[in-house]
Amino acid sequence: MHPHQPAVPGMPTEPLPIAQVNPGMSVVDAAGEAVGTVSAVQQPGTDVRPDAPAGEAERLMATGYLRVDVAGLMAGDAYLGGDQVAHVSEADPGMVTLTVLRGALARAT
Repeated sequence: MHPHQPAVPGMPTEPLPIAQVNPGMSVVDAAGEAVGTVSAVQQPGTDVRPDAPAGEAERLMATGYLRVDVAGLMAGDAYLGGDQVAHVSEADPGMVTLTVLRGALARAT
């Protein structure tokens, strides 16, 4: 078996980036612009429903999600799916880089 092939079909060979995210980490968008700070993390397949519109909430629950305390003009909470996490740097306090721009985040309702 190749070392990067999953032991079980359909299972990832390496942990998803969301598995490395912890509350308190800084979040930047795909352009490197500061978004805010992670306030909560739910892994994929969670039963914890985010405060987001129907449809979006189910998508977030399936992919896992982060609740981000957004700073600046768009202050408040926003959600992003685990599939929107591009990279995680675990240096203290850590940084989450997104695959999307700040405006693509789902706002809490």
